[in-house]
Amino acid sequence: MGRPYIIRNIPTYDVLSEENLIKIETTADRILAEVGIEFRDDQTALNHWKTAGAEVDGLLVKFPPGMLREILKSAPSQFTQHARNPANNVEIGGKSVVFSPAYGSPFVMDLDRGRRFGTIEDFRNFIKLAQSSPNFHHSGGTICEPTDVAVNKRHLDMVMAHLTLSDRPFMGSVTSEARAEDSIDMARIAFGADFVDKNCVILGNVNVNSPLVWDGTMTNALRAYARANQAAVIVPFILGGAMGPVTNAGAIAQSLAETMAGCALTQLERKGAPVIFGNFLSSMSLRSGSPTFGTPEPAIGSMVIGQLARRLNLPLRCAGNFTTSKLPDAQAMTEGTMSMLSAIHCGANFILHSAGFLDGLLSMSYEKFMLDADLCGALHSYLDGIKIDDNELALDAFREVGPGNHFFGCAHTMANYQTAFWDSDLADNDPFEKWEAAGAVDAATRANTLWKKRLAEYEAPALDAGIRQGLEEFVAAKKAGIADMWY
Repeated sequence: MGRPYIIRNIPTYDVLSEENLIKIETTADRILAEVGIEFRDDQTALNHWKTAGAEVDGLLVKFPPGMLREILKSAPSQFTQHARNPANNVEIGGKSVVFSPAYGSPFVMDLDRGRRFGTIEDFRNFIKLAQSSPNFHHSGGTICEPTDVAVNKRHLDMVMAHLTLSDRPFMGSVTSEARAEDSIDMARIAFGADFVDKNCVILGNVNVNSPLVWDGTMTNALRAYARANQAAVIVPFILGGAMGPVTNAGAIAQSLAETMAGCALTQLERKGAPVIFGNFLSSMSLRSGSPTFGTPEPAIGSMVIGQLARRLNLPLRCAGNFTTSKLPDAQAMTEGTMSMLSAIHCGANFILHSAGFLDGLLSMSYEKFMLDADLCGALHSYLDGIKIDDNELALDAFREVGPGNHFFGCAHTMANYQTAFWDSDLADNDPFEKWEAAGAVDAATRANTLWKKRLAEYEAPALDAGIRQGLEEFVAAKKAGIADMWY
């Protein structure tokens, strides 16, 4: 199936000097101390901040400079997220890179049926496609919203799908504290309660309500994950010109303040709980007010986020494969590649939204998913860097071939040809005439054929019958205890 995760063998790309990094950090400290952040929690978070020494006035919390950095020293710089299959455990932090599908789209689309609301069948299909590809390391979370299942029950079906259709690490629900706790309880059934208390087996992706507000839904979910020793992924979503300033430096300072506060709250809930420093910078069309994704300013801003996260010694989730395109076309791949490379070069450890993102994250595309999976495969080789040894330097091949001859049949080529180059699942490298004679099929159409083939060939990973029964009984009992809610 491939590697459980990637070990980075190329350096990160640092764009700001020490002097300018300090300016951003100082601005973030001033935002925290002079403006503050509102915590619209059930009072627990506010009590945590009071005890830690922050200034609390109603819902507004102001933080003395350096306070959050001190609290964050207890957060691990690297941790293991355990998978149901231990061979698929991932390391998050350090030089590790983990690819995970896109997250949160209410719509899905494909070339056959167009754009439509996502269903639980679509959700399960995307888990199967991710599980079937060696180019991903993680099953993801809410890959698409299963809108045919009640809002207050769909988290149960989603976690059930992750645990039964994949044996890779996964993410749980964050839309309420109870749903977060249900997700963790299902993980306890699969892994054992004692194991879960000592090890990370599930992630929860929580978003700041930018600018400078943490609402109770998110902080309650955040604290539920931390309390159980599971990892919260702390992510501001800053749309430049709307939820943050239009200037990159200002948006970065804001995101640093918001993310540090969320990460620190996990440590106040349970010291030493794993946490991921997250970020989602984006731009907007100032003519129309529409969000834009895959643009250059957030991409270069991600480089700075990487530098700031390393200075805090925290694992990083940043950027991904973003696009505003409505089709799996040239715009989609151009924007997606720009933003995905920013994730690679900024040093992101956990890359959510690695595949399927279309339509400004409103739609998950089957074809884009397959095209992005191919890009993820190429990035495995890119992140491997260049190995230097006697075989790679190929001096014997030069001796054998000599001047003016070709290397195609030499011993060195024959010994290395199977592993020398990454092999695409989707690219057409035939001569034009052969491609034309075969029907002149474009990349999106090839992707359409491939996802159908993968679903037809999918086989579910083995699951202990007792664990499956325990999960089914838990889901049935939870669903029976509450009436359906559709909003």
